[in-house]
Formats: sequence, C-alpha cells, structure tokens
Amino acid sequence: MRRLLVKQMRFLVVMLTLAFLAGAALPAAAKPIAKVDNFILFLDHSSSMKFLYKGKSQLDLGGQSKIVLAKSAMVEFNKLMPNLGYKSGVYTFAPYKQYSAMAPYNKEAVEKAITPIDVQYDAYARMTPWGPGLQQIDSVIAGLSGKTALVIFTDGYDNVGIDAAVAAQQLQSKYGDKLCIMVVSFADTKHGQEQVKKIASLSRCNCIVDGDVFLRDQAARITFLRCGIYDEGNDESIIFRSIYFDFDKYNIKREFLPVLDEGVSIIKSKTNTRVRLEGHTDSVGSVAYNQKLSERRANSVKTYFVKKGVNASIIDAVGYGKLRPRFDNSTAEGRKMNRRVEIKFLPMNAQ
Repeated sequence: MRRLLVKQMRFLVVMLTLAFLAGAALPAAAKPIAKVDNFILFLDHSSSMKFLYKGKSQLDLGGQSKIVLAKSAMVEFNKLMPNLGYKSGVYTFAPYKQYSAMAPYNKEAVEKAITPIDVQYDAYARMTPWGPGLQQIDSVIAGLSGKTALVIFTDGYDNVGIDAAVAAQQLQSKYGDKLCIMVVSFADTKHGQEQVKKIASLSRCNCIVDGDVFLRDQAARITFLRCGIYDEGNDESIIFRSIYFDFDKYNIKREFLPVLDEGVSIIKSKTNTRVRLEGHTDSVGSVAYNQKLSERRANSVKTYFVKKGVNASIIDAVGYGKLRPRFDNSTAEGRKMNRRVEIKFLPMNAQ
C-alpha cells in the first residue's frame, strides 16, 4: 500500500509538471486599474494623537501612541500601492506641513518623506486645527488635474478653527466626484468617531477603516485601497476615468490624450473586457440638442480608441445629454465637470 501511494504521488507530480510546461499554470492576476489620478497622505499631527489608542497599550502593534500607529499605517499603505501613474504627496495638519510636494508617485520617495515625521513631540498646549488643515490642503488639490484621493490618518478630534466636517463639506462641494476623502480612523472618542464617519460619508467613495484593523489585517488594507485608489477589474463595471470638454465642443483636448492612451493599453491587455463610453453635457440648451452633443462626445473617444487599434466591436458609445449630471449645474465649475465622457470597463458579457 505504501509503495502504491508513493507511485501515485510521483505520478501526480509528473502530471502537474507536464501541465505547467504545457502552459496550464494558474491564471495571472488581473492588472490593477486606477480610480484616481492623484493621492495625498494627510496625517493628523495633533496633541491628541500622542495618547494611547483606546486608552490602552496595543501590545501586538508595539504598544505605542496613536501618532506612531498612524505613521506605521502610512508606511503600510505605501507598501501596498501599485504604481499606476499617480501623482502623490505627503502632508500633515495640526500643524500643517508639507513633507513631500505633489510629484509622480515613487514608492521609495514617499517612504523617505514619511520617515522624518516626528512622533516624539510635546503634546502640552498643542491644539488640533483639523478644519483649517483641510482648508489649507485645498490649495494643493486645486493645482491637480483629474481625480484625487485625500487619505486622512486621524483620531477625528478637532478643537480650534472651522469645524472639520464643515471644511470637508466645502471641499466635497467644490470638487464633487473629483475628490474621494478616505479615512484611516484612530478615533477612540464619541466625537472623533462621529467626525470621521461624517467626513468619510461625504464622498461617494465612502472609504473608512479602523486603524488597528488596517494594521493587523492585510486584507483590510487591500480592501481600503481598492475602495478609493484602484480596482482589479475582474467581474464588475469600473469607471476608469472621465475626460472633459469645452462648452459646446466635442473635440478631445490634448491634456486628456495620456488618459486615453492608458485606457487603450489596459483594453489591449484584457481579453474579456468591453468598453462603454458615456457622453454627458451641462444643462445649457435643449434636451434634444444636448443629446446629440453627448453622443458626438462619446463617439469622438470611440474614434480615438479605434485609431489606436482597439476593436470597434467591443466599444459601446452612448449619450445621456443633460439628464445625468454629477455636479451642480448652477455653478460654472459644476457645468464644466458635467461636460464629460465617462470611460467604463465591463465584463465581455455585460449588457
């Protein structure tokens, strides 16, 4: 019996080896797809972050203060980040300080920027101007193109200046779907927990995770990153990017050609993906006129993709006119953001 089992095991190994050599290896992991163009790591450097998380020593996490844990969470976030052509920067608030200006993402550069952040500061008489910090980071976000993820590592406490939830609401109203506020929460007071939940819920992405869970569980870290930063693109519809148009125009602006070229590259690398191009307009003009304009915008992107070698049969170009605004058409900025084509990737059998 023992000899028979040995022979069977040898046979199995041989068959598996032959299958591998014949190309029957496990399927490759799906290529990540960026959900945003930029991300900002924004660390709460206030007095309350110097205290122990939940008032006790977290032995398996080094038994350290919230600021030590939050800094470690930033390091772990950076370790898992795929490089998908983002711009990134590292900043603190309370006090507000730039540790790394926005630049093309480089894992080593971000790690180098995080390293000198002080975790041994004196907490005495130190205030927590989180709301003013959000107002200050606005000047950074305003200088970026495309979508931005603002990743906040905080205990949710604020005690001076404009209320953080009000400041966050102002940011979200200003940038709409161009901004995803993500929170790694070390909140251990009722006020702090309410603040981080309120602020994370302002964004459509609604990404929030408890800091201790984030540090203990890599699956939780990956889920958090996929919430707002990237996706794998296997079996679900994903909004890859949007591009924007001038008033009453459907020609593609040069600044969006790199976005389209990235889309072409991803499409060609995925054999089971369809593309849906959804054209939109602002509210100026009649429903009938805007319907035709939105279709022309979608078809201009399709034409570009086809010229770049994408099979026209896997591209659906549709227009929704002014019927599906994402932003406030009563403002110039909102109308500008509504003049768009959303590029979506779907499974081949999607309807």
